[in-house]
Amino acid sequence: MSAPSGTPVPPAPPSYEETTGINVNYPQPYPTPEHGQKPGGKRMNPSSYVGQPSPMHNPITVQTVYVQQPVVFCDRPVQMCCPSCNQMIVTHLSYDSGALTWLSCGGLFLLGCVAGCCLIPFCIDALKDVDHSCPNCNTLLGSYKRL
Repeated sequence: MSAPSGTPVPPAPPSYEETTGINVNYPQPYPTPEHGQKPGGKRMNPSSYVGQPSPMHNPITVQTVYVQQPVVFCDRPVQMCCPSCNQMIVTHLSYDSGALTWLSCGGLFLLGCVAGCCLIPFCIDALKDVDHSCPNCNTLLGSYKRL
């Protein structure tokens, strides 16, 4: 059927790309068939296909990191993982004379304990500093200072 001779032909409806807002000037990711060529028809020349290169398969290395909470040493044994031998241990305690021991000795001397009684603080572990060591590898792990 043809249009009457005095009536203008209406324009074609908008394409799908125009109605959905797809940029028709943007390069297509896949080759589109030429106008008049069937999509399943003749095979295209492989050299005319311009695509992205295949991604390189780099091996991904996964490293597990264990974060150990800081250990607070006190005058009691502490259960922890030894950083030297990587074993779960309970620390071994050793006592050394520290500032509190010497101050106690000096204070007793000033109070009149001159005949050797001023040396009593050197026999009391509660007045000495504490060193924590590993019972397996004997590594010094930390110290607790009384003063």
